[in-house]
Amino acid sequence: MHVAQSLATLRLDPAASAPMFRQLYQGIRGAILAGGLPPGTRLPPTRELAVLVGVSRQTVLNAYEQLTAEGYLAGTVGRGTFVSEHLPAGRPNTARNPDKPLRPLSARGQAFVGPRASLTYHDCAHRVFRTGMPGLDVFPFAIWAKLEARHWRRRECEFGYGDPAGYRPLREAVATYLSTSRGVHCAPEQVLITSGSQQALYLIATLLLAPQDSAWVEEPGYRGINASLRAAQARICPVPVDDEGLVVAHGARRFPDAKLVYVTPSHQYPLGVTMSLARRLELLAWAAHNKMWVVEDDYDSEYRYTGPPLASLQSLDKAGCVLYVGTLSKVLFPGLRLGYLVLPPALVEAFTQAKAVIDRHSAIVPQATLADFITGGHFARHIKRSREAYAERRAVLLDELDRHFAAQLDVRSADAGLHLLARFRDKRDDVAVLQAGRAHGIELRVLSQFYNESSRAPETGLLLGFAPHPPEEIRRGIAVLRKIL
Repeated sequence: MHVAQSLATLRLDPAASAPMFRQLYQGIRGAILAGGLPPGTRLPPTRELAVLVGVSRQTVLNAYEQLTAEGYLAGTVGRGTFVSEHLPAGRPNTARNPDKPLRPLSARGQAFVGPRASLTYHDCAHRVFRTGMPGLDVFPFAIWAKLEARHWRRRECEFGYGDPAGYRPLREAVATYLSTSRGVHCAPEQVLITSGSQQALYLIATLLLAPQDSAWVEEPGYRGINASLRAAQARICPVPVDDEGLVVAHGARRFPDAKLVYVTPSHQYPLGVTMSLARRLELLAWAAHNKMWVVEDDYDSEYRYTGPPLASLQSLDKAGCVLYVGTLSKVLFPGLRLGYLVLPPALVEAFTQAKAVIDRHSAIVPQATLADFITGGHFARHIKRSREAYAERRAVLLDELDRHFAAQLDVRSADAGLHLLARFRDKRDDVAVLQAGRAHGIELRVLSQFYNESSRAPETGLLLGFAPHPPEEIRRGIAVLRKIL
């Protein structure tokens, strides 16, 4: 009788999304696991329990059947239903805080977490001045959907496991595109398709650096590389950037034993400068002599508004030390999560095997759709059309900044990329401006947050994205920024 009374207290909700038998199953299962129904306990007959909890007998039968199938109950005709004797008896597991792990993370695991290792992402609705985003309003989604639908209908080879290095037609298309547009020297076999450029950076840091190996990073620079380097337990070595790009002489003097350098030579992030030819040759000579890997992140090189895109750093490499990283997030849309890595031939096999270990391969249907998008000429047309739209938006932002903030902000008219950098002419707390902007519905990135923690006096300023925002939206955002400043 005690068991029946105990089960009668179970609360079943007819309005819940879970079926009634499932709720009853979970209630009995929970009582068994908590020790309230020890091994050997006889459960009430199905008719009796149905009356006690106010459900049909079939509901009880279904719950008992599921519990019996999973080994919680055992029964024989004529004797009844019992909690299985094979379950361990004794004290139930000690209650613990589910928000804390059973034991601490490993040293390697600790390198992945914490504020210094975190990556930003957009956790709210679209806001003006958002950086790192293309204009989704100019992307030909109807064409993309048509191409993708064709692969869903065809179902030839896209639904089995594929090559870890990526869909072969896409690798061929990427190699051809990079050769013609960026001067990259590569065969399709050197192209590794990744889940965005961030996975490429993680693979590089993990495979090429041992714990405590030194790596140069630009100062200020992209913090996503820092996250990957910390995960690899590498030593981050900030090297300043001037009007010609990374100051190679500083890195060579301060960190001569570095094994890797990360650079954004075509359009330095966040300052927007382009690395000079003299500095590029100096970097490559140092890297070749000291056997240092060079990671060239060419994240938005398609968008240059005065003249054709510059040739890549990789095109000047004669020693096989440059790893070229590209992304489709800035050209197409970030949710696609496709990027690519052009590897020196000697690294192809190792990186392909590592990619297979991490996630087998990137999703095949998006790769196949992208291959058709490129070979069908849609990619080139989209770049041309979006470059024209972004040029207009950039011009509007430059004009608005000049009209309203000439005395407060120093705007360097960078001729490439998807954002503008506006430095404060006087010393100002740019983080306070960021917070005020967030409160007023605009999204700002600030220059001081792109410096490493060791920097004593980082510059302050605002990064203002223009690519995803039509002109009228930019003007509304400027009106809000005027109130804040």
